Amino acid sequence: MTVELITTRDYEARTGYRTLAPAKLNEIKVEETSEMLLYEELSRARIRDLEEGVRAQRARSGPRAARRWTKVARWATRRAERHQA
Repeated sequence: MTVELITTRDYEARTGYRTLAPAKLNEIKVEETSEMLLYEELSRARIRDLEEGVRAQRARSGPRAARRWTKVARWATRRAERHQA
């Protein structure tokens, strides 16, 4: 007794019967794709939130940094005057 190997594609072509596996495969791909897009969108939202936080922090620290550098400049000027005298 011999057995002829046959692929799914050949079987479907001979019998005209199409299996449900490709339809399920497409459904799974769509679900995975939409799930991946969901995670991607969530990560983008987190990045946007972080960027907004950084922008707000920079806006708050801008005047503080200016005052700090003004103090450093005054200190450097006084020190330079002391050493020149």
